[in-house]
Amino acid sequence: MLTFTALGPFHAWSDGVPLDLGGQRQRAVLARLLVAGGRAVPVTTLIDELWPGDPPAQALSTIQGYVSRLRRALEPGRAPREEAGVLVSAARGYALRATPDQVDAWRFEDLVQSDGDPARLWEAMNAALALWRGPALAEFSDLTWAVTEAGRLEELRLVAVERRAGAGLALGRATALVADLEAHASAYPLREEAWRLLALALYRTGRQGDALGALRRARAIWRDELGLDLTSGLQRLEGDMLAQRLEEPASPAPATSPAPVSASVAGPALRVLVADDQALVRAGMRTVLSDEPGLEPAGEAADGEEAIALARRTRPDVVLLDIQMPRLDGLAAARRILADERPPKVIVMTTFGSDDNLYAALRAGVSGFVLKTSPPEQLVAAIRAAAAGDALIDPAVTTRVIAGFAGRTDPASPPALAGLSDDRIDVLKLVARGLTNQQIARTLALPEPAVAARVTALLDHLGLIDRAQLVVAAYESGLVTPGGAIRK
Repeated sequence: MLTFTALGPFHAWSDGVPLDLGGQRQRAVLARLLVAGGRAVPVTTLIDELWPGDPPAQALSTIQGYVSRLRRALEPGRAPREEAGVLVSAARGYALRATPDQVDAWRFEDLVQSDGDPARLWEAMNAALALWRGPALAEFSDLTWAVTEAGRLEELRLVAVERRAGAGLALGRATALVADLEAHASAYPLREEAWRLLALALYRTGRQGDALGALRRARAIWRDELGLDLTSGLQRLEGDMLAQRLEEPASPAPATSPAPVSASVAGPALRVLVADDQALVRAGMRTVLSDEPGLEPAGEAADGEEAIALARRTRPDVVLLDIQMPRLDGLAAARRILADERPPKVIVMTTFGSDDNLYAALRAGVSGFVLKTSPPEQLVAAIRAAAAGDALIDPAVTTRVIAGFAGRTDPASPPALAGLSDDRIDVLKLVARGLTNQQIARTLALPEPAVAARVTALLDHLGLIDRAQLVVAAYESGLVTPGGAIRK
């Protein structure tokens, strides 16, 4: 049986025997297909992601050679003209055909998202964490897609640690959990659930003073790092401990993912206009949009003037706009598109150059940036997030741009954001740090619709049109500083 391991050193095995997957780039091809979760990855994407910004002249034939050698390693008994059954050709690219039982990362995700009573959850989280053998995909840490996936898997690992602890508390295992939760809260001090579980475990073992001390530590860290007090949930927990009225803690809510829905159930598809002067980039984007349920191409433009005309004619939901184009650059095109009545969301595509154009694009109201080398699933997530008005795209890039230019002051920036209530200021601080509405809701213990309403109220009060402009306003006014603490 073939198996693949990505939660630690990347390997493929046949009945427990390790397979020779070749050199680093050849191994990266297989790892990238594993990250895609069975979805096809176009050859153009593989080329861009294996050689970011500098593919060799023979990149296509090199990829084909890698795939041929990987197929021989994975299916040594396959006849020369027999169709491959593991690393298959699909949608102008390739896909990995495997089951969750064959891929440790897929099995890990299924276990973390499983449901059941505390005993079942305890077993599932133990099984998930047992699969973790070290940082995921560490040998590919120089590649953007691998870093993104490694971060996603690390977040799932933290969820598994917390769900295991919640189940353990419900099963009366508080004493055995304290040491692990102390380490967890110290390593991830901005995670509310880490402090909640630690305080509960200490309280349940009769250490009320230490439990209150843990919450005081959390308060001090949050004030220093975020300029915020404890969430209302942790404040209630603190009050219940002081009054000795703490009830038996409930098992944490399951971390399940929403079931996929078809475009017909979810509503009309999002229409996306792509503007880039490179035909290869437009073709790759077209493939991604055509293959993704709920998205559809609205048209293609090769320069800024054509993008403006096409946006006005087709009325897309989202425009993917290259910042460097002939006739009219992406920045000027973005400004004119966003000046129209009921404009679409605009995402700037870039290979990332830290220049004034990118910062100016943020100030103009674009929804953020996405790298041309981003994997398809990240691009899809960017489009959906922008259409929902929820989060800045590729916040790591956005933060770097702001950090480079936010030292300046702008006379047009709202002076000290005067007139904002404390609750709106709290939301603005977290928006400026790149948190989504859902993350802000968890941090402030608010319903998500209430967060969305406060973001809308901020935009109206400051006369801004997009969430990205809120981030710029927070930096330019001095409310937040790049790499520094939030001003209290």
